[in-house]
Amino acid sequence: MRTINFTVNGSPCAVSCPPAKTLLDVLREDLKLTASKECCGKGECGSCSVLLNGEVVCSCLILAGQVENQEIVTCEGVGLTSNMDVIQESFVVEGATQCGYCTPGIIVSARAFLNGIDYVPSTDQIKTALGGNLCRCTGYTKIIKAIQTAAEKEKKIIGNVTT
Repeated sequence: MRTINFTVNGSPCAVSCPPAKTLLDVLREDLKLTASKECCGKGECGSCSVLLNGEVVCSCLILAGQVENQEIVTCEGVGLTSNMDVIQESFVVEGATQCGYCTPGIIVSARAFLNGIDYVPSTDQIKTALGGNLCRCTGYTKIIKAIQTAAEKEKKIIGNVTT
């Protein structure tokens, strides 16, 4: 056991756990942040995606000892039901949630993607950005539309011209 100090969703925290415990298990079991889901356990599906210092990572592949003094953002940190982020609102409006199992990881990845651009992305750009996130329920049409809708609302840009 070791005390690991890091920041989660803007709040400092200290967790006493084995350093080899996965970040996903720390988030779900120790911190009760259950949006991130374990699906494949191999970093292939993206259901457990979180931001580590602003970069999308699969929390099933990150060990607790690796996040000492690091910044983690989960889907709960993107927004909650009472204060949803524009990307979450767009997923609801566009019906992009499907069963919901992969949704938190996709929302985290979409938030990171939209943070890095100032335009409404194309379908191909979104597909590339979500390349590490798998959804077993859909053909991604509503997910892509939700991300474009969020970009339109957030960026207030049509094409490449600011309005």
